[in-house]
Amino acid sequence: MLTSPPTAEQIYPIFYSFRRCPYAMRARLAIAVSGLSVALREIELSNKPEAMLAISPKGTVPVLLLRNGQVIEQSLDIMLWALAQQDPQDWLDQSPEDAKRLIERNDSEFKYYLDRYKYADRYPEQTSADYRQQGEVFLAALETRLQRTRFLCGANFGLADAAIAPFIRQFAAVDNAWFANSPYPALQHWLDTFLTSNLFAAVMRKYLPWKTDDPLVLFGNEAGLVSIK
Repeated sequence: MLTSPPTAEQIYPIFYSFRRCPYAMRARLAIAVSGLSVALREIELSNKPEAMLAISPKGTVPVLLLRNGQVIEQSLDIMLWALAQQDPQDWLDQSPEDAKRLIERNDSEFKYYLDRYKYADRYPEQTSADYRQQGEVFLAALETRLQRTRFLCGANFGLADAAIAPFIRQFAAVDNAWFANSPYPALQHWLDTFLTSNLFAAVMRKYLPWKTDDPLVLFGNEAGLVSIK
């Protein structure tokens, strides 16, 4: 009896992403480093595919559909899923409790002020400079760490660096001239190290938005090719 060939969903986890989203970016960083492969579906935020909304009605990226039907909707959970299977650069071993606390602060306090700094016209209660100043509290904390160690939780790039760097990138991009002249030289060097790495280049490749009949596009399996040193 002839049988149908397996579908992409049966072979690879399905990963919905949006290139510039910092949450999707950090998920891609972990997948790339883990050496796993996923079926990438790049989306348009203005035209979200029904296939994604069917498994994750909240409509935000990243979303990962595993082969067993489980859906992982949080970026940090996707990072931990990938690294729990393969962690060739020992991202999870670098001060895990310290990294967890730092990521939580990034995702709550810092993200709050980042959004208001980036879109100050939507939040007229304070000025852009006010929001930036409040976000700088976190920048100063990172600067203090990076004055002591090369990366956020030690001598090597790890989970905290990957989870936080996309958001610092966004903050810096609001006013690149200001950031370049800000009193955070260690943070500037850390961010530049990230942005000029082959790991960042690997996760920032451009893909066309996915359509239902498109051929399979694999992302990942980058272990050994991508790293930050």
